[in-house]
Order: sequence, then C-alpha cells, then structure tokens
Amino acid sequence: MRLWLSLVILLAASPLDAQQRATFRRQLANAAIHRDLAYVENGHERQKLDLFVPKDASGGVPVIVWIHGGGWQAGGKENCPPLRAGYVAKGYAVASINYRLSQHAVFPAQIDDCVAAIRWLKKHAGTYGLDTDRFGVWGASAGGHLAALVGTRGDGGRPIVRAVCDFYGPTDFEAFVATPGYERHAATASPESRLFGGLVSERRKLARSANPIRFVDAGDPPFLIVHGGSDPVVPINQSELLAEALKKSGVPVELEVLEDAGHGGPAFQDPATGNRVEGFFAKHLKPAG
Repeated sequence: MRLWLSLVILLAASPLDAQQRATFRRQLANAAIHRDLAYVENGHERQKLDLFVPKDASGGVPVIVWIHGGGWQAGGKENCPPLRAGYVAKGYAVASINYRLSQHAVFPAQIDDCVAAIRWLKKHAGTYGLDTDRFGVWGASAGGHLAALVGTRGDGGRPIVRAVCDFYGPTDFEAFVATPGYERHAATASPESRLFGGLVSERRKLARSANPIRFVDAGDPPFLIVHGGSDPVVPINQSELLAEALKKSGVPVELEVLEDAGHGGPAFQDPATGNRVEGFFAKHLKPAG
C-alpha cells in the first residue's frame, strides 16, 4: 500500500507516457522507499524529506539531493525530476526535500532547512546505506538558488556536497530586480519581497546574505549551471554572474545556455540536457572505474 501511494503521488506530479510510467514503476519496485522522514525533531511540518535507495546497492551509495522550486512560496518534494529520470536505477540514492516556505518563515529559514536535511542524511547514512563523502545537490529556480547556496555556503563554511547542479536559479538579488524587463520582482508582492519580508531595496543586508556569489571560494565543489537564454522569470545574468565568480576563484564550472529556452520546459527535459547532467554527477559522485 505504501509503495502504491508513493506511485500515485509521484506519477501525478508530471505527465508521463505509458512506457515512461512502466519504467518508473519498475524503478520504484527496486527501491527502498522512505517517505516523510523528519529531519528536524519536533519541527515544522515542512521539515521532511523522501528518500529512495537502490535495494541492490552494496556498500554506501552516492546521494543526489533534490531541492524543489516554486518561488520559495510553493512546490513540494513530490515532484522530483532525478527520481523520474531514473537515478535510483543508475545506482544513486535520491533524497527530495521540503523546506519552510516564505509564508512560514523568511530567509534564511529556507537554506537552514536544506543544510539541516543534508546534515540529517549524513548522520543517518549508516541506517540507509549512504556514502557521506559522495553527496550532490540539484535544484531548479528557487531550488537552484538554494542548491547554489548549499554549494558555496556549505555548513558553517565547510563543504557538504561534492557537486552542484543549478537550473536557472537566482543569485544576486540586487542585480536581479534592477535588470531591465524584470523590475516587477522589486514589487511588494513579488516572491523575492516575500522571501525577505520586504523589498530587496529595504532588505539589502538580508538579500546579500542570500547571494551564493558572496560565499564563493576556491574550496567550493564543481558546478553545472543550466539556464534558458529566453528566461522571462530569472534573467540569464544571474547564472552568468555566478559562473564568472566561480571561474575567477578556480572552481570547476560549466555554464550551459539553452538559447531558445524559457524558465524550465521541454529543453530542460531534452535527452542532451539529461545526458549532460548525468555525466556531471557520474564524474563527481561515482568512484573511478
């Protein structure tokens, strides 16, 4: 019954064709599924994660942590692209996390929750057969922002992941809201204003503390950044600025611009993009050979 409920929720998150649905079912049938694990004891209802581990894994397995998007005010762990892309069948554990949204708490609650979730997974790695030295993080939009911040800020300044995949995440909020064509993000009702509990112009110190670029140093993990060249929601300069800062500090970084793509959509599900992401994680999280 537990497996069936998981399938219903996850399959409803995004339309799949019949073959994809069958493949997805087979994959989950070979996974140990752990849902709604509380990563903060007696915490908020959003401080939970789902964990999927290959049943046939021998020894510790690498982990991909998925951080969902939704403007820091919506979304949930049920829609997990790494799971639907077959990463469990490829030998990874996949953790999909929820975090407190901006209506529950303003920043830095969101990044604190992401770090707490990864810390909890590492603490309980022995229970679930995870390799604490091979964690990667992947997120899109608001989740991409948080993934990038996990990568550069770490946990108390210490790196906690070995690879970061950032799909079209914001970075420098002051530059973001001042970019021509994106000034609406400076409005009172914008997701960014709700994240900080006020206008970016009035919460500059807090907005700067949310900027992953400000934490970049040579010890950061490798980054793969993918952004649509025609993104109407998050300007391309957000990924360009991050990539430039990483490169300047000597951090390995790949910036892939999908020229005609918007904010998500088919281009990000294209096999070529999927292969690029898979190759990136395999290079940095799989053992040599």
